[in-house]
Amino acid sequence: MDLFDIADADAPDDAPLATRMRPRTFDEFLGQEHILGPDQPFRREIESDSIRSMILWGPPGCGKTTLARLIARSSRAAFEPFHAASEGVPELRRRIAQAQERRKFHRKGTILFLDEIHRFNKAQQDSLLPHVEEGTVTLIGATTENPSFELNAPLLSRARVVVLNPLGEDDIRRLVAQTLISPRGLLDRSPDVAEDVIARIVEIADGDARTALNLLESTVLSAPIVDGKRAVRGEHFADVLKRHALRHDKSGDSHYQLISALIKSIRGSDPDAAVYWLARLVEAGENPRFVARRVVISASEDVGNADPAALSVATAAAHAVEYVGMPEAQISLAQAVTYLASAPKSNASYAALNDARAFVRANRPYPVPLHLRNAVTGLQRSLGHGEGYQYAHDADDGYVPQRHLPEDMDDVMFYHPKEIGKERAIGRRLAEWRGRKARDQEEPDST
Repeated sequence: MDLFDIADADAPDDAPLATRMRPRTFDEFLGQEHILGPDQPFRREIESDSIRSMILWGPPGCGKTTLARLIARSSRAAFEPFHAASEGVPELRRRIAQAQERRKFHRKGTILFLDEIHRFNKAQQDSLLPHVEEGTVTLIGATTENPSFELNAPLLSRARVVVLNPLGEDDIRRLVAQTLISPRGLLDRSPDVAEDVIARIVEIADGDARTALNLLESTVLSAPIVDGKRAVRGEHFADVLKRHALRHDKSGDSHYQLISALIKSIRGSDPDAAVYWLARLVEAGENPRFVARRVVISASEDVGNADPAALSVATAAAHAVEYVGMPEAQISLAQAVTYLASAPKSNASYAALNDARAFVRANRPYPVPLHLRNAVTGLQRSLGHGEGYQYAHDADDGYVPQRHLPEDMDDVMFYHPKEIGKERAIGRRLAEWRGRKARDQEEPDST
């Protein structure tokens, strides 16, 4: 009997409510119909015991660990749970060695469930590669962080990413209702929970089943008994909520809604709001690297060339997070957030990229003009590569009006600077250069 066998057995009465109510079958599993619906290929893979290595990515309380348990129950393979935050590399090596022995002598596979896989560093992730590639283990990683940022590309290429969504309000409401009448839940407490309290629990949970159950449990167990039932009313719930607000912020409310509010406040040029949402993220215990990455992206997406220094400030703050660490790095993050929020805004460079990508997708790949091609070999020179190219630095003002796009794209423009901040000067300079190029192209082509 391993950890998962124990967890799947009947939980003791004094176990946390979230543990007692953990789904044991797909019929009990709420949400994630996009991957676990009866007709979904992913569910059929699980039920036919034909899963491949995967990364389960989703917010807290959406069912990642529960899904891993259901996979364990459906598989003939041995199941090895491992927590990246609390178990070290020696223990992982021992599990891998057991998997190798199991495969060699018993012809039995092993599923390695690696919870919080994003906590593994690059070297630790690299150590998994040969075992995943050779089939020694089938990897199931679970993470709340974006795998594209937190996991190595080689590991990602060997495991598909399965996205789990926050639970919907209807799912949370159903979970609360089932818990109140379930023998595994709170039936023996004879709870009488007011509808407005249930509505507030659903709202505060924000898609996190664990938060909903923890809050419901604390509320019911501390409620006064009236006529033989624990009567949970709004005034009592308000007192309980005060004691649980900080824990809730750390687990459910912070990750998606708060970072969205921060970035939109930066974009809206409101430094007071931006630093407020940053403070909420800091107090909730959000990963500072996640915040720093979003701030760096905002520097290019929302400020852009209206103030090119914004990207330098943001990347310096991200470096401070790595170099200094928390809590001091929050000062650098605050500097970057207020700088970006106070800076002039332009998304012209980001819009230019989107327009250019759309053009590339909609048109054939035009050839590189001959005069822009490298002429490294004699054959390339004989084919005209590099012929007629004008070196811009030889011009007095550093600009020559030559063609850099394919001939069929002479009239195409992607970058349209705004009359904002430093981009105003960029726009005027480009207008002058584009005018010179247009006049030059009206004359016979000297190249």
